[in-house]
Amino acid sequence: MSGMLDNGAQLTTDTGDEVSVAGMLGAGGQGEVYRVKTPTDDKALKWYYPACATPEQRSIVEGLVGRDFDDDRFLWPHAFVTGGKHGGFGYLMDIRPDRFKGLPALFRRQLRTSPLALITAGLNMVEAYQALHSRGIAYRDISWGNIFFDPDNGDILVCDNDNAVSEGDSTGISGTMEFMAPELVRGDPAAVPGTQTDLHSLSVLLFMLLMNHHPLKGRAELEIRCLDEAAEKRLYGKRPMFVFDPVSDSNRPDPVEHGTVLATWAAAPPILQKLFTQNFTEGLHDGTRRVRETQWRHALSEVRDTIVVCAGCGRQNMTEPRSATPGICWSCNRVLVLPPRLLVTTLRPKVERNLRLRRAAKVYAHHLHAEPARHRYDSASLVAELVEHPQKPGKYGLTNRSQENWTTRRADGTDQQVAPGQSVPLRAGLEIQLGSSARAVVSAT
Repeated sequence: MSGMLDNGAQLTTDTGDEVSVAGMLGAGGQGEVYRVKTPTDDKALKWYYPACATPEQRSIVEGLVGRDFDDDRFLWPHAFVTGGKHGGFGYLMDIRPDRFKGLPALFRRQLRTSPLALITAGLNMVEAYQALHSRGIAYRDISWGNIFFDPDNGDILVCDNDNAVSEGDSTGISGTMEFMAPELVRGDPAAVPGTQTDLHSLSVLLFMLLMNHHPLKGRAELEIRCLDEAAEKRLYGKRPMFVFDPVSDSNRPDPVEHGTVLATWAAAPPILQKLFTQNFTEGLHDGTRRVRETQWRHALSEVRDTIVVCAGCGRQNMTEPRSATPGICWSCNRVLVLPPRLLVTTLRPKVERNLRLRRAAKVYAHHLHAEPARHRYDSASLVAELVEHPQKPGKYGLTNRSQENWTTRRADGTDQQVAPGQSVPLRAGLEIQLGSSARAVVSAT
């Protein structure tokens, strides 16, 4: 594969370091990506096509590098690069690890994943963009092409961050048509891409991730003979209609052509259906009614905590977090058996979280905080784990994986200390003081 830069070409970063081109990795709409060797390790270099290497784009990239934004969920530009035989510029970023896959492969059903991983990926996406917005940066091109995820655990990486700008900056692109807010698609005079329009794009991305379908593509799209730019503007901007609009069924999914989204929507718990409906009805016409990151964050974390495994077929099912009514398995149509519930209550301020104690269920550090900075599902964040008794199959207990002693209340009303590494038998009514910040109660329903 030949590109703009030859192998061995020497380039210079804004800090004076020399980098050497080692091979081409791929190409996109704005430029080509190369593997380069730096004085310390290999990096990826995005090099702009001449038509895209504008003074405005250069200013955007230099500004992003200058922010020194350090977040492991982003392949952020961290050095500006110039040189080459024809001049030009680009930027350095870390190389994307192989475990991260593109969403197009998911939509083509080429990846093996699970509801747990997809919900985790959605939560990670929300928190990543929330972190960006909290710093006054609008991404402006949230879409399926700019984000990668690990289908095993839901870790995510946001790529192509060179179009993000400070809130209110009108330079650069407005986004990808399918994901753009309707007012941007229409070209309304007062419409400017920013964090408010990012909220629409984020909701579209979440819907596609969880439902494997676009929220505005129903029968109306099937009636379009030529999906040209004018038709797309009608579909996404001038006459947008949610496929599950509760008032109008004019754009309902077609049972033959859109069977997947009919099935995935039916399997989604009401807490998610309600947010999607709000965003793609009221939010289509009033940007202030779009679902905020905090709303998605709370809903997705609750759904993740209450996923249960069907006793019949072994498939994971999303359930309504605060409901004691078992649903129907999306795969085998059997009535689900709900495992015991662990109600975790933070002390200051008081916030309740519901966790279903499915096999190998885990409690993490963020469960013990009212407003955690970030949800982390790694071993370093583990504070409790449901384990089976080694000599008594079918008997379970909660093992203390934290660094603090727990205090539990026995059936006779006396207290018991549970040191790190020790377990307490699981039973309905069990009360546990999880260190100094939260307490938990086991419920049979």
